[in-house]
Amino acid sequence: MGRVLTKDLLRVSRAGGSYQPRFAGPDDRSVAARVIGVFQGHVGEERRTLTAALSDLEREADDFKLVRGFAKLLERDAVFETRAALDPERARRWAFAAAQAVSVVSETERETALARAAEGRDVTPAALADSLTADRESRQVLASFEPRWVPAGLLAQYNLSAAQTALFDASELRVRTSDPRAVVSRIKRLGLMYEIHKTGDGREIVLTGPDTLFRRTRRYGTRFARLLRTVVRADSWRVEADVDDRGTARSLVLTDADPVAVPDAEPVTEPSYDSAVEREFATRFASLDLDWALVREPEPLDAGDRVMIPDFAFDYRHADFRVYFEIMGFWTPDYVEKKLAQLEAVTDVRMLVAVDETLGVGPEIEARDHRVVPYAGSVRVKDVRDVLREYEADLVAENAAALPAELVPEADVVELADLAAEHGVSESAIEEKSFPAHVRVGRTLVRPTVLDRLVEDVEAGMSLDAVESVLSAAELTDTSAALSALGYRVEWAGLGEGTVREK
Repeated sequence: MGRVLTKDLLRVSRAGGSYQPRFAGPDDRSVAARVIGVFQGHVGEERRTLTAALSDLEREADDFKLVRGFAKLLERDAVFETRAALDPERARRWAFAAAQAVSVVSETERETALARAAEGRDVTPAALADSLTADRESRQVLASFEPRWVPAGLLAQYNLSAAQTALFDASELRVRTSDPRAVVSRIKRLGLMYEIHKTGDGREIVLTGPDTLFRRTRRYGTRFARLLRTVVRADSWRVEADVDDRGTARSLVLTDADPVAVPDAEPVTEPSYDSAVEREFATRFASLDLDWALVREPEPLDAGDRVMIPDFAFDYRHADFRVYFEIMGFWTPDYVEKKLAQLEAVTDVRMLVAVDETLGVGPEIEARDHRVVPYAGSVRVKDVRDVLREYEADLVAENAAALPAELVPEADVVELADLAAEHGVSESAIEEKSFPAHVRVGRTLVRPTVLDRLVEDVEAGMSLDAVESVLSAAELTDTSAALSALGYRVEWAGLGEGTVREK
């Protein structure tokens, strides 16, 4: 989980049945600076010396838990090493063997045993004695300390960690956020069960706790804590939680008014997926050159008094047309029932659902007027593509019907792809149109006057390289199609050595 406080270090108020963590404020910045300074000033010294210095600071501070909390977070930036003249385990073996021979009881006999253990070895009795306990935690040396945080950053990290620790024993979370899409995406990756309820002033995400689904585990509570990092990145947010405080039910409320934020948050640079099935499908779909853009977790859809966020959406590149896509695998019977209820409530949208064959609910989904593709193990891209092509055929026909029968581009040379983009349609929508002012050369439209000039510039016997330079100047990139239109072919004398000949 990264940098979090242990529960024994959490400062919390229980006034009025609440459970509110006590956050560090601007006045605590000097304390944070002093804790950082103690670590920096004890590089090269043993941990026990550092601990003693921190204990002195605890006695001086108004709240010892605050000092310990800062120190706990900073320990991750500290590197401790065992430093000794001799490997401690070897030193103990030598010393114990010598002690058995001497029968150590007194201090004098101990010194005799150490001297005998060091005899004939490249180590002094004092160095051997020092090595005996050098690997104890208290004896380890602070080798380096490079704090990630300045005092202000340490305060921010402390407050975030305190809020996360307070959620460890939460049994249910209710989240309102200005960025529900990011929160739901994170919820899915964490494997949390959730519902989205519509309220009078927006939407509320409800996360079901472990008491209702699984046996109570601390791991589930830590997932709530990890989710908080995403929640607090939004401009506005509110979290309400039911907390089990050692058998007593208490209420926790956190809002964007609290000093809770993610220090130095790193941006998400690549998409992540809820399952290997989704990841595999997205990867395969992206490798296809289709006229559909794959959108990860599109906007929420109304589902009665709830909200549904599909896994994907397909946007047609040449029209305002969207098909939503949900991959429905097996989680729990309750999950399946809720998903079916959502699909029942979602209307007036085009929905494609990939259904795990083991569920046996394909006919039920089709009865809700949604398209279904069954899958086993992984979703076949071909099955999804076939459904999209059915939509695409109608879209192409509509786009083509909206265009005039004849098209006269202004440019002397224009590729069909560019012309299609200019009209906001697919290439298929313009391929059957008439182009009275141009001749079609491969996938390019060319005015006859351009071809007439090329007839004068291209001659049999020219090298292919020279001809390609001429064609490039005329903005023709399809060499084979252009040569064919001019009545030429390429004769190859060797690898890469082509000569233009008449057909």
